[in-house]
Amino acid sequence: MKFEAVQHIIDSSYAYAYEDDQLVFRIRTAKDDMKRCLIFFGDRVCRERIVKMDSYPMQKTACDGLYDYYEAFVQTPYSRVCYYFLLDDGEEMRYYYDGEFKTEVDADRTLYYQFPYIRREEVVSVPEWAKEAVMYQIFPDSFATDKRVITGLRKEIPSKSGEISKSLFGGTLKGIEENIDYLVQLGINCLYLNPIFEATEWHKYDTRDYKSIDPCFGNMEDFKRFVRKCHDNNIKVLLDGVFNHSGWRFFAFKDVMEKGEKSKYKDWFYDIKFPMEYIPVPSYECFAYVKEMPKLNTSHPEVKAYFYDIAKYWIQEADIDGWRLDVANEIDHDFWRGFRKAVKSIKEDAFLVAEIWEDAENWLGGDQFDSAMNYKFSYLCTKFFAEQSIGVEAFDHGINRLLMRYKHPVTYVQMNLLDSHDISRFLSRAGGDVQRFKLAVFYQMMFVGIPSIFYGDEKGIMGMTEVEYRKPMVWKDDQVTADLTAYYKTLIAVRKKYMGAMLGEYKTLYKNEENQIYIFGRGNKKDGLIIILNRSDKQQEINIETDDQCASLYDVLEERQYPCSNGKCQLSVRPWEGKILSGEIE
Repeated sequence: MKFEAVQHIIDSSYAYAYEDDQLVFRIRTAKDDMKRCLIFFGDRVCRERIVKMDSYPMQKTACDGLYDYYEAFVQTPYSRVCYYFLLDDGEEMRYYYDGEFKTEVDADRTLYYQFPYIRREEVVSVPEWAKEAVMYQIFPDSFATDKRVITGLRKEIPSKSGEISKSLFGGTLKGIEENIDYLVQLGINCLYLNPIFEATEWHKYDTRDYKSIDPCFGNMEDFKRFVRKCHDNNIKVLLDGVFNHSGWRFFAFKDVMEKGEKSKYKDWFYDIKFPMEYIPVPSYECFAYVKEMPKLNTSHPEVKAYFYDIAKYWIQEADIDGWRLDVANEIDHDFWRGFRKAVKSIKEDAFLVAEIWEDAENWLGGDQFDSAMNYKFSYLCTKFFAEQSIGVEAFDHGINRLLMRYKHPVTYVQMNLLDSHDISRFLSRAGGDVQRFKLAVFYQMMFVGIPSIFYGDEKGIMGMTEVEYRKPMVWKDDQVTADLTAYYKTLIAVRKKYMGAMLGEYKTLYKNEENQIYIFGRGNKKDGLIIILNRSDKQQEINIETDDQCASLYDVLEERQYPCSNGKCQLSVRPWEGKILSGEIE
């Protein structure tokens, strides 16, 4: 037994309350090191001297190449729980583990792991609607000016304050509204809009006025009408909140620029040094050294109050359904805890998504965000589908690491993107190879969490640089774009039809490194899907093991039956094809 590989962390994704009376426990061991793992649990304030401990078998749910992960959902009558594990390698070693390895159970319950109290307030809760979301991200300046039209023309418009706002491609809120029917046809039920508040530059991340719509995009009435139409079509709306920094024409920073140390807003910003300088680098903290984006001091009580009011304002005024929060990992945790309370006090099922590129467990404990942008998913798909720099073993190991990062409710609402406004288009990373791109999209739609589409992915938009991957939407189809859009529609429809399976388990069923075949299941044995990826340039013959009583497997995409015999089903998978089968499988 490899003792150094064993890991369990209290009050984390390894031990948490799933319901008021249900706990989830995980333990990590070395790969293929255990024959069985059990968890023993009991009432930690039991009146008896010796606590009666119940046992529960743990299932191996994931392997990342180095480690196996065992998991158990434990129904418990106790609100206060003590617990330990039994680790059995099936050969020569069996240990009780409570942070230490023991050959006999210690009689002192205080030495066991403790789950002090199952508090209902700390059960992780995410909006139910988000679990079934298919997200579409729109860069407002680049999407549409009118129905199926984007002018692609630059413009500069003065705001009421006399400040100038810039547009590069001419997109508007009216343009998005005019194309909601297109989004409905595609199957979208959640929109995430990059910033729409009054700002200077075309990207709108240098906010001037957090309570006004940028004049290049329209006005408040345009936005309210747009949200109403989205809701009429069962589409939720998320706005981009840029609260890590403001623009330098934001009223508070303008006051600091004019009055210097005498400004009553000087403490609203992070580490300003006077006299203020801008060259070679600003004498104040900024977003990425950009002098036009001074960093806000979000621990300041007045700054907190101001932005909590903004967070509530757009829900109260326009009925938005949540926020995507920019540069969330550079803002203090206490700010986000208060932000969540402010938002949820107005709309309990509002959805909060953090822009965090790395592992985000410290932000996803249930007290700050519901979800994070899953850039690690994008990186892994790039290596496997686009670059082909890793094989099925490494891909599966990476996927299992993703699945073990967070608590289950959080995992099922992760924002799974292939690309976004901040990284190159996936199709470009795939060298323009549509087959590779389509198989990545196929996997995205079948994976655990929220598939997020950056506008125009379904039209084959490419781009490696910022201006390129934020280019105007393609509204005129050719055969390639029409086929790709139809492919998206089909996969989204399948995902929605089989939502029960999509909200079920993810289980690796088969890996063939030589032939680059990867098979996994969604749902469960009797009510689920078997999903096949052929990431190779050749047609493959595959045998699927089924229940002995299973007469056939149904091909969901091709709408045909594959007969089964003697517990097996044979079928062909074309190069770079994804198949979805329903039926009873082993």
